[in-house]
Amino acid sequence: MSNELIINSTQNGCRIALLKDKSLVEFHHDEDGNKFTVGDIYLGTVRKVVQGLNAAFIDIGYEKDAFLHYLDLGSNFNSLQSYTKRALNRKDFSGKLDKFHIQPEIDKHGKISDVLSKNQQILVQVVKEPISTKGPRLSCELSIPGRYLVLVPFSNTVNVSKKITSAEERKRLLRLVSSIKPENFGVIIRTVAEGKEVKELDADLRNLTKLWLDGAQTLKTAKPKDRVIGEMGKASTILRDVLNESFDNIHIDDQDIFDEVKTYINKIAPDKEKIVKLFNGKAKIFEVFGVEKQIKSAFGQSVSLKGGGYLIIEHTEALHVIDVNSGNKSNKEEGQEATAVSVNIEAAKEIARQLRLRDMGGIIVVDFIDMKKMENKKLIHKVMKDEMAPDRSKFTVLPLSKFGLMQITRQRVRPEMNITTKEVCPTCNGTGKISASILISDQIERNIDHLLTQQNEKEITVVLHPFIYAYFTKGTMSRRLKWFMRYFKWIKLIQDSSLAVTEFQILNKFGEEIELQ
Repeated sequence: MSNELIINSTQNGCRIALLKDKSLVEFHHDEDGNKFTVGDIYLGTVRKVVQGLNAAFIDIGYEKDAFLHYLDLGSNFNSLQSYTKRALNRKDFSGKLDKFHIQPEIDKHGKISDVLSKNQQILVQVVKEPISTKGPRLSCELSIPGRYLVLVPFSNTVNVSKKITSAEERKRLLRLVSSIKPENFGVIIRTVAEGKEVKELDADLRNLTKLWLDGAQTLKTAKPKDRVIGEMGKASTILRDVLNESFDNIHIDDQDIFDEVKTYINKIAPDKEKIVKLFNGKAKIFEVFGVEKQIKSAFGQSVSLKGGGYLIIEHTEALHVIDVNSGNKSNKEEGQEATAVSVNIEAAKEIARQLRLRDMGGIIVVDFIDMKKMENKKLIHKVMKDEMAPDRSKFTVLPLSKFGLMQITRQRVRPEMNITTKEVCPTCNGTGKISASILISDQIERNIDHLLTQQNEKEITVVLHPFIYAYFTKGTMSRRLKWFMRYFKWIKLIQDSSLAVTEFQILNKFGEEIELQ
C-alpha cells in the first residue's frame, strides 16, 4: 500500500491531502496564523469560577472564554502553578525541573473554587478546538508529543502504549526510557517506538525537552493570552504522526514549505529525506494527483460506491446520520442477503474513510441494509472496526442493533471539515437561468484575439474547465491549432476542475492573471 502526502500552498496557508493507493483518506486546510489548535499551550486568566459545573472559564484570547473542568486540572496542578509563578516572577528562571520540588497532589474529588480564583494566571493546553458556538476546551495536564515519545512535565512515571503487546518489548522500552528521561518528567511511549533503538528515543526526548525549556523562556516575558508553546504546522504534525516505513512520497509545490518539511524530516528521520520532492509542474498539484476531483466527489451529501450503491450523509447539531443504499447494484449474488452483505461491506469501508476525511466526531448512526443472519451482522461489525483501526482519533464501534443500526462514537477535537461541493452558477448567481454555455468559447476567443492583436501580449496561458479544454483541443485540426496558424503563437491551455464551466483565467508569461474588461 502506497502512502503519499500532497501539500498545496494557498494564499491563506496550505491544503494537505493524504493519499493511500491514490485514494484520498485525509484532507486538512492549515491557515496561516490559525490559533487555538490542539496542543497549543497558553498563559490564560481565570474569568469566572462556576461551582455548579465544578469548572472555570479561562480567557486565552478567543472571542469566547475557554472551558476548564476540575478533572482536567490534573493531579499535579499545584506543581504547575508553582512553576508558573516562578517563571513570571524570577528573571534567573531556567525552566529546568531537575531541582524542582514537586508539590502535593490535589484532591481528585475536590472543588474548583478551592484551587482557582478570579483573575488568577494559569498555564493551560488546548485539548479541543473551538467548535460551533463553543470556545476551546482546556487541560492543565500538559503534554508535548514527539514522534516516539510524549513528554509529561511534573511527573515521574513511564507508560507504554497498550498497542505494544509484546511483554519483552514493553520491558525493554520501559528500561531504556527510564534510564534516559530527565528528572521530574514523565514519558508516554508511543506505538511507533516499538523496535526502536535508544539513540532514536534519546534524540526524540532531547528535542521535546528543548521545546519545554524554550517555552519556559517564553513564559518569563509572556503576557496573559500569549501562546507559550505552539503546536507545529499541520504538515509537520501529520508527518510526526503518520510517517513510517510505508510512506513513499511527499510532494510540495512551495519552496518555503518544502524547506520546512525537509528540515523536519532530516531531524526526525534523516534516511527518509529523499522522499520529499518539490513539485514544479505547470498544472496545479491537486489536479495532477487527482485530489481536486476526489474532494468534489467525496464531500457531497451523496457519496457513490464503486459497486453501484451509495451513501446519504446528513449532519445535525446532535449527531451524524449515514444511510446505506444498494442503488442500481446488479444482483449478481445468489439472493437478497448476499447483495445486502456485499453492499454493506463496501459501505463500511467507505464510511471509515469518510469519517477520517471529513473528521466527523461525536455520535454517528449508520443505517445498513437489513440482514437476517447473525454471522453477517458480526462480519460487518468486524469490517468496520478493522477499517477504522488506522484512525488516529479515539473511537468506539458498537455491534448492529436488531434494527440494522450501528452506533459509532469518534473523538472530536476540532471542527468538522466541511466543503461545499454544490456550485452556484457564476452567470445566473443561482437563479437557474443562464445564457447558452457554448458562448463561453466565443468569449475566450475574443479575449485571446484582443490580447494578441491589440495589447501585443507575447505569451499567454488560459486556465479553464476540462469540458471547455476538450472543446478547444479535440480533433486533428483543433481550434487551438487554428489559433496558432492565425497568430503564429502557441497558446497554452491548462485544465482546472475547480473552475465552473463558464469561468476562465488568462495569465501572462510571468504567470500573473490579466485583468479582463
